[in-house]
Amino acid sequence: MNMPNRPSRQLAVALAYRSGDAAPKVVASGRGLIAQAIIERAKEHGVFVHESDELVAMLMQVELDQHIPPALYLAVAEL
Repeated sequence: MNMPNRPSRQLAVALAYRSGDAAPKVVASGRGLIAQAIIERAKEHGVFVHESDELVAMLMQVELDQHIPPALYLAVAEL
């Protein structure tokens, strides 16, 4: 039985880092249409967009306007 191709549910997280901050903060996150809007806006403004299912899943657990946890510093710094 052939299953139609279904797009996976899209996720997106936007990070911001300001000089003097302890770590980057989650400034936006969303699923589906919200995720698409986050990605489109980033691209419109020339912001780097990185795709990683594993990293976005971990970042989705961080509350809005909160710093990323130390365990994710290296993964984010490598971007």
